[in-house]
Amino acid sequence: MPRIGIIVGSIASGSINRVVANALPALATDPDAQFEIIEIKDLPLYNYELDASYPESAVELKNAIESVDGVIIVTPEYSRSIPGVLKNALDWSSRPWGQNSFNGKPVAIMGASIGTTGTAAAQQHLRAILGHFNAATLGQPETFFHFRPEAFAADGSVQDETSQAILANFVNATVDHVKRHALVNA
Repeated sequence: MPRIGIIVGSIASGSINRVVANALPALATDPDAQFEIIEIKDLPLYNYELDASYPESAVELKNAIESVDGVIIVTPEYSRSIPGVLKNALDWSSRPWGQNSFNGKPVAIMGASIGTTGTAAAQQHLRAILGHFNAATLGQPETFFHFRPEAFAADGSVQDETSQAILANFVNATVDHVKRHALVNA
């Protein structure tokens, strides 16, 4: 039964990436797949001087990542890269030195934007970081989700068939990626 954590690269409560992240679990076809949001909003700015006495919110982040079988990161793009809050969370997750929570972890990334390829640069930067972390990053499908508010119902479910197909393809490829990774490491 794969347990998959979802990290949203924005801490805004109205983030379109949060809307998309919240819709993903309902689109998974594997009835045994479980999903949980891993929050990053309470993390202080990373400071190596705190490595010897990690803040509780950073310990919780590391424990949450380590307790799941795989991770989905759904992120916006800020200034042609990943948001600072996401980079901060990744820094906390990879420290102290030698205690990288993403080491060997299967990860899938996507992003939503009001433009058609608005998160392409952010995803490339994120792939570089995850490569350094030794994370097993899903290569395909690359998902640059064109967010349209009318594609989502008031309850957050996806009501547009095209959007539903794109997101279902992504989340189901992610579940398969996590399961394959588990078989290799069994």
